[in-house]
Amino acid sequence: MRQRARSIFSTVAFVVTILVSAGTAQADTVFQNDGAAIGGYDPVAYFTDGKPVIGQAAHTYQWDGATWRFASAESKAQFASAPEKYAPKYGGYCAWAVSQGYTAKTDPDAWSIVNGALYLNYSVGVREKWAADPPGNITKGDKNWPGIKSKLTN
Repeated sequence: MRQRARSIFSTVAFVVTILVSAGTAQADTVFQNDGAAIGGYDPVAYFTDGKPVIGQAAHTYQWDGATWRFASAESKAQFASAPEKYAPKYGGYCAWAVSQGYTAKTDPDAWSIVNGALYLNYSVGVREKWAADPPGNITKGDKNWPGIKSKLTN
């Protein structure tokens, strides 16, 4: 009987530990995939090359709680000198999703630069929806992001 009671207690303690851990887990305020911000793509390349370019493990930089990868030392240096200029808005989460009040992962091929800022989207199709009204979606995204970001860190 005591063995069974111990077993039940251990099981209950394990379940409670899992539930408490799940409730306190923090999400990233920067979209990360494969251990790197924005899936390891070089954010500077969107501006300089006009396309997504995969970064290299040899060129990394820690910023905003994430590891950012770059295609070259020059690109890394540009980012390090002004990360707010090159990092995608809304932590690299889908700009359309943030404009609607939630987060979603992004596709490196679904991007836009609007007024000097990089915006990523879930897919090319979603980017088309977002691009139908960039000013309106940016206004909504800018309004929603602080609350979304707060939820990601709590």
